[in-house]
Amino acid sequence: MRWTLRFALPALLLVIIISVTLYIKFAQIWDQYSAPSYAWASLQNTLRGSTLDNPPAVAGKVEDKVVIMARVESEDTDWVAENLPDWQHAIYTVNPSASSPNTTLTTPQNKGHESMAYLTYIIDHYTSLPSTLAFIHPHRRGFRDAWHTDTPLHDNVDALRTLRIPYVQENGYVNLRCNWNPGCKKAHRKNKHITPEVWQEVFKGASKASFLQPEYVPGEVGAACCAQFAVSRDRVLERPLSDYEGLRQWVVDTHLSDAHSGRVLEFLWHVVFGMTAVYCPEERSCYCNVYGRC
Repeated sequence: MRWTLRFALPALLLVIIISVTLYIKFAQIWDQYSAPSYAWASLQNTLRGSTLDNPPAVAGKVEDKVVIMARVESEDTDWVAENLPDWQHAIYTVNPSASSPNTTLTTPQNKGHESMAYLTYIIDHYTSLPSTLAFIHPHRRGFRDAWHTDTPLHDNVDALRTLRIPYVQENGYVNLRCNWNPGCKKAHRKNKHITPEVWQEVFKGASKASFLQPEYVPGEVGAACCAQFAVSRDRVLERPLSDYEGLRQWVVDTHLSDAHSGRVLEFLWHVVFGMTAVYCPEERSCYCNVYGRC
């Protein structure tokens, strides 16, 4: 009996530890992926045979707004022109091949993930920017690939169709993700990617000299992930062209890898576009202001 208890108790403790770990992990995924709203929207879509995840194209002329994204050559981005005909689009291929058409937009280097395309667009069009710029990823939708797209079906078409352009103009910058997880929760704000040294490197030569003062380096940096956002032309122009050129040059010159340098800027776009180091609007008001989901 004693031997049985000696082995049973550690086994029970191990089962409890594993169960708690799995529960915590599942709860994180449930929250990050907005699983309840995704499941409900998918069920509605199936039962009603609706087009919730495939809204019809909007007829009319192209408006004063642009979608900017980076893609690898194998990624299909035809969905942009097909479903967002009222948006201009600038789709950069970061790894063009010899067979790529001459009209293909490319970046100076395949580094920094989407940041190289985002900055290249601003630099090349600084004097002729549309009034609204939306920076998004090339995958349209999907529970696994586009979990960070903050609409019920994780669909970037839905996101841009419901984006409240007047609010973008009013606020200057909006994160297209309102869900605080990951990026905004208290535990996420001690950001290992944004060290004082990295902050100083990124903003070296910035037009706002205060950014280079040691006392300005924030103790916390927070914003909802994952480098999908919209800005107004006026907000972009609050920085001189040289600032964006400097940011792109940092991506080129840094010893950090493609992924790591891209992650650094992912955590700093809100700062680049004039928001506080921790920019985490309350979720309900964010959904209402950004998407009209009040």
